[in-house]
Parts: sequence; C-alpha cells; structure tokens
Amino acid sequence: MRKDKEKPEKKAGKDDADREISRALGLLTQLGFAMAACVFVGVFFGKWLDGKLGTSPWLLLLGCLLGAAAAFKVFYDLLIKEWMK
Repeated sequence: MRKDKEKPEKKAGKDDADREISRALGLLTQLGFAMAACVFVGVFFGKWLDGKLGTSPWLLLLGCLLGAAAAFKVFYDLLIKEWMK
C-alpha cells in the first residue's frame, strides 16, 4: 500500500516538469511565428509598394526595418507578459 501512495507524488512532479517544458516550447513557437510574420508582412508590403511606386529598393528596406521593429516589440511584449506572471 505504501508504494501506491508514493507513485502519485512522483508522477505529479513529472507532470509539472512536462507541463513547464510544453509551456516553454509553446511560448518559443509563438514567438518564432510572430516574429517571422512581422518581418514577412513588412517585406511583402515594402516590395508591393516598390512595384507600385517605382522606388525599387527603398520601401522594401523600410518595410524590412519596420517588420523587424514590430518583431522586437512582439518579443518585448511576450517577455514582459511572462515575467509579470
């Protein structure tokens, strides 16, 4: 009987560790997709506007920089949200 009581304690500790690993992987995945999407959208619109206005590399570069800035903002927001928990 004693062994049965010990098993749930060990399993609970393992479940907590698995939950923390899953949570960290989910956060990293969310961060990666969000940052990639920000840069992609900035580059896409910069290239599209360059095609419309004929300002070949300049709006693409501006879109890339704005996308990178938005990606760092997303990174900062997620980091602050996780630290404030």
